[in-house]
Amino acid sequence: MLKNYFIVAIRNLKRNKVFSVINIVGLALGLTCSLLIMLWVLDERSMDQFHVNKDRLFSVYERQFFDNKVQGGFGTPGPLARELKQILPEVEHSASIGWEDQTTFQLGDKILQMTGSYSDSDFFKMYSFPLLEGTAQSALADPLSLAISRKMATAFFGSTQAAIGKTLRADDRRDFKITAVYEDMPKNSTAHWDYIINWNYLMETADWIKQWDNNGPRTTLLLHKNADPAKVEAKIKNYMDQHLDKNGGWRIELYMMKFSDRYLYGNMKDGVLSGGRIEYVRLFSLIAVFILLIACINFMNLTTARSIKRSREIGVRKVVGAVRFGLVRQFLGEAIVVAGIAMIVALALLFLALPLFNQLTEKQIAFPFADWTFWACILGLLLITGLLSGSYPALFLSSFKPIVVLKGVLKVSSSANWFRKGLVVFQFTLSSLLIIGTIIISQQVRYIQNKNLGYNRENIVKVMLLGEPEKYYSLFKQQVGQLPGVSSVTRAEQDPVVIGNSTIGVDWEGKEPNSKPLFTQIGVGYDFVKTMQMTMLEGRDFSKAFGTDTAGFILNEAAVKKTGYTNPIGKPFTFWGTKGTVIGVVKDFHFNSMHEPINALVMHLRENVNWGNALVRVEGSKTQAVLNSMEAISKQINPKFPFTYDFADEEFRKTFASETMIERLSNCFAGLAIIISCLGLLGLAMFAAEQRVREIGIRKVLGAGLGSLFGLLSKEFLILVFIAILIACPLAWWAMNNWLQDFEYRISMNAWPFVIAGIAALAIALFTISFQTIKAALANPVKSLRSE
Repeated sequence: MLKNYFIVAIRNLKRNKVFSVINIVGLALGLTCSLLIMLWVLDERSMDQFHVNKDRLFSVYERQFFDNKVQGGFGTPGPLARELKQILPEVEHSASIGWEDQTTFQLGDKILQMTGSYSDSDFFKMYSFPLLEGTAQSALADPLSLAISRKMATAFFGSTQAAIGKTLRADDRRDFKITAVYEDMPKNSTAHWDYIINWNYLMETADWIKQWDNNGPRTTLLLHKNADPAKVEAKIKNYMDQHLDKNGGWRIELYMMKFSDRYLYGNMKDGVLSGGRIEYVRLFSLIAVFILLIACINFMNLTTARSIKRSREIGVRKVVGAVRFGLVRQFLGEAIVVAGIAMIVALALLFLALPLFNQLTEKQIAFPFADWTFWACILGLLLITGLLSGSYPALFLSSFKPIVVLKGVLKVSSSANWFRKGLVVFQFTLSSLLIIGTIIISQQVRYIQNKNLGYNRENIVKVMLLGEPEKYYSLFKQQVGQLPGVSSVTRAEQDPVVIGNSTIGVDWEGKEPNSKPLFTQIGVGYDFVKTMQMTMLEGRDFSKAFGTDTAGFILNEAAVKKTGYTNPIGKPFTFWGTKGTVIGVVKDFHFNSMHEPINALVMHLRENVNWGNALVRVEGSKTQAVLNSMEAISKQINPKFPFTYDFADEEFRKTFASETMIERLSNCFAGLAIIISCLGLLGLAMFAAEQRVREIGIRKVLGAGLGSLFGLLSKEFLILVFIAILIACPLAWWAMNNWLQDFEYRISMNAWPFVIAGIAALAIALFTISFQTIKAALANPVKSLRSE
């Protein structure tokens, strides 16, 4: 039976080559898109899911209440993890985790810069990063213990076995003993660290981490197997009250979420978890379904349109005893055969397109040859596609009455025609939705890219200050500042593009005694405002000419508004216990994601600290020459460390990497959706022209011109596309308006994207059918009438 389905399907494919190619190409493109999206979705959903204890592993997050606002985040006080383990019997292990950092390690003459972080001794008891050498108990047991990855061990010692017990010098400051070597962290881990240093070392070197009113580190808990997460969360909710002043107008509540959920669901809005990348996973899953539907509709439309061609075959089969169920089974079998051929083509396209797709998405997805679940999904997708695309044609074709078709008087009913038209409208509605969505996403991304941030991010080179910058930074600044092409040099403790540290340790004249507003803070060097080319509204920049600037502060507009100062320059301001005055006010600038509003910011002078980055403003045409000169200067005055730099505008682009990726994917899939839709339209246009050969011949003999014949053949299709656009517009407006609400700074939607999308859809549809309609209109009427 299966052999019979296959033979009949192949015979029909050969008999109608053009329509077969359109069907197979359309289905193959739709399946390729769906498979690419499926692999991307599976990769996204696999992030951090490999931890054996994932159901018991929780991240703690804060909800901060201040100034009648609620703000949430995963930054927590440094001592919290150990405190919670001590007081809660439900907690089996806990760990504070620092931010990702870069450290320069040295072994003899070999100096390498590695990426890593800091964590507690429980780290390897909680997370499933296999240890190749050492044990989870001893891995981070004392402040100078160091766990390194296989990659780092091999780079320094040649093997993991040779690394254990050896010593590496970090940043030319301290020697660390390697107590564990772990397998390289997998690609579906959100952490990709080459090393982990014991948390105690960070606590010893950074006093602010010990304070309960500062936050930044992440706290994770591993609960006992019988512990109830809801009860634990209830216990920790108000825990911070005992460490903070209850009457201070600033409260912190603690909550928990599964660590494995943080990647997809970790965004917050007004202190409440509000989704995250899961929105994009859902969006593209929906797009995959849309595109596959569009491809299946092509198959349905073309198969039912050409039903008359197979009516006699169906009539004969019924006369010789075929029952309807048998015919349905046969046509479904044929559809599955066609889907199978399309699937083979799609898998080949998938293999070829995967490298480019990885570039677009910045993933490392491999073709899963050995993954049986992938092949199971392929089989399932094949059956769904075959059954979906073949269902309506099978029911439609099997319903023919043999006496009618054998007499040759079969006519396609008006309901079938309307259904086919409805499918075309549905198809182009989905395509128009994707086009409008793509235009608006592109507009929003361009808006972010081109928005005036309040400073000039172009031509700023960020140089990492490695080793002991407190000893060499002044010399570095002096020599680099004299280079041709360098206009100014400054420094900052954090990346000025993304400033994340916040504090309540501020005070000013007239401040409510019980008020504890949250300020973002950054330590900067002399000439920071000048180098960043910010707008100074009042006062001045930090300058060596003023010895009192160590107690001077520069505020942004939001901070001044919060203090209530009307003439802020010279007014008292206290930061972390240092009493001083406001020396300058800068215009609000963006120092975080466009999803968030601009917070109150205080800048304080940190010219001689042992961490941070130098920021160098260069002339664009001399960037390479300046980089070469800076590298030479760096090697001369800081020879033990590599010259490491990047550009501020690159860092800025990383802040909206997700939106950029979504824009690229939307462009690709919207383009493919419209191509697939047009393939179906082309097939229908060809069929319509074929069915009306005699009518066209008669009209030409009677004097009809090319224009009128073109209008006759194309009008019906263009009306259908126009109706689709009318349906798509309100749906697209609703969907994109919801998407834009997630941005604090966003475009205002106007009619242009809808008009452009409508014109584009009509133009593409017209172009698609024009070739076939013009060909039909130019055909010799004598030949067409004779053939009829």
